Amino acid sequence: MEFELLDQIVFAAYALLIIGIGLWVSRGKGESSEDYFLASKSLPWWAIGTSLIAANISAEQFIGMSGSGFAIGLAIASYEWMAAITLLVVGKFFLPIFIEKKLYTIPEFVEVRYGTNLKTILAIFWIALFIFVNLTSVLYLGATALDTIIGVGDGSIFMYSIVGLALFAAAYSLYGGLAAVAWTDVVQVVLLIAGGLITTYIGLTHVAEDGGVISGMVSIYEQVPEKFSMILEKGEIMTPNGKDAWWDLPGLAVLLGGMWVANLYYWGFNQYIIQRTLAAKSLRESQKGIILAGFLKLLIPLIVVIPGIIAYVMNTGPNGEISSAFTDPSFIAESGTIINDNAFPWLIKEFIPVGLKGLVLAALAAAIVSSIASMLNSTATIFTMDIYKPYFSKGRSDKNLVTVGRLSATIALIIAVILAPQLANLGQVFQYIQEYTGIVSPGILAVFMLGLFYKKTTNKAAIWGVLLSIPIALYFKVGPNGWVDSPLFVELPFMHQMFITWILTMLIMVGISYAETKGRDHERAIIISKKLFETGPVFNICGFAILLIVAMLYALFW
Repeated sequence: MEFELLDQIVFAAYALLIIGIGLWVSRGKGESSEDYFLASKSLPWWAIGTSLIAANISAEQFIGMSGSGFAIGLAIASYEWMAAITLLVVGKFFLPIFIEKKLYTIPEFVEVRYGTNLKTILAIFWIALFIFVNLTSVLYLGATALDTIIGVGDGSIFMYSIVGLALFAAAYSLYGGLAAVAWTDVVQVVLLIAGGLITTYIGLTHVAEDGGVISGMVSIYEQVPEKFSMILEKGEIMTPNGKDAWWDLPGLAVLLGGMWVANLYYWGFNQYIIQRTLAAKSLRESQKGIILAGFLKLLIPLIVVIPGIIAYVMNTGPNGEISSAFTDPSFIAESGTIINDNAFPWLIKEFIPVGLKGLVLAALAAAIVSSIASMLNSTATIFTMDIYKPYFSKGRSDKNLVTVGRLSATIALIIAVILAPQLANLGQVFQYIQEYTGIVSPGILAVFMLGLFYKKTTNKAAIWGVLLSIPIALYFKVGPNGWVDSPLFVELPFMHQMFITWILTMLIMVGISYAETKGRDHERAIIISKKLFETGPVFNICGFAILLIVAMLYALFW
């Protein structure tokens, strides 16, 4: 099906609506840094919850996680369902401290707890991560999807798509700041969930002979029951390219091991995620937003993982064979490798009818653009508040900080646009991002966890912990399955690598801290009142409901 005039009108209407809302909510706002970077600290719970999901759900999920659904199956949903539990931990134990300290950025906490030098090191690291990993991967995946859906998948509109997505996000986020990003996210989330559900619904109706949704779900489960296993054993599932899926999702590590490192780092100490919670009217309002995001995370696998399984069923033979006889050519690269990340775009292109295709594409664009806007705003916030303000803004006005924020976001976007085309042929991009973020996340998580809950942790210990965590992580990365074939190196799944790196880093930090303080509390220790962790009835009841639902899902698909 082609992208017809009606689809173009629907998509254009969506784009104008988002830009219009972004500019409208920014009208009459002051030019203070609190207005621009923290939306005047006025966000209600429902805007916080939806904005958290909009910032999180992007091309990584719609394209990358659907691709992992195609290659691995429902097991990849652990990233979503365990994230719902992680959000509860963040809301109860981390968020109260961050809001009490009146933070703009996560690096600010590092300065309060440790010192300025470590804050600057981590601020530079996060800016580099946002630009060179997050922004570039979102732009690349988004442009690839648009090229498949609107074009013919030959790259003819790839660069136009990258530039178009970048300009779309810039049109409202650079001017309006976090307020424009958060309020447009409310509309974006409605669109991306609706578009995802439409795609899943129509895909399921094409799987079953009677065209029913329930029978379609039953059909894919009966055809590929192995794709619905949540806790993988070694050798249980082989991806289309011959890789044992256990190496990506190694058994109980998704419940008790490395998944916690990835999720706690991402949801608790990631600026472009946590920033909207810092902009809440109050702590209770922020915690309610966390709860809403937790419930929405339970829904996400239905709209990003199930489509990948549907595409797998419809493009394989009786024994899971992938060949030109059963498989659409767009899934097979010239090298013969399988392009897993084509699953979601292929479903849209093949089965979504005229009119709805424009809406579904708008949903996909909403996921992409909202994440780009969030990353731009957070990059600008960290650069302005943690690098420019302390070192270069002496004697400058508060309005000058906003100008610098807009300029730094623009430069970051230009760099990402230039680099995005270099990410071709990555296979499962979602897994790629997780693995290489996992090199640095254990060390940073160790710094924050000990900074919060171990009073003896020193600045020197934190610096050594961050620095030494990198070679520890690389030791595992360059092993027999990596760059060096030597018996001196061990071969472990990257989730095990993250967990071991995190534990070893914390042990190193505890040892250095204890030796430096001789067992005394560090002078910058965070003194935490038990009352700070008290939560309201809404958080407690809904949090218990989320825990119960996650437990039931794992029991059902174990």
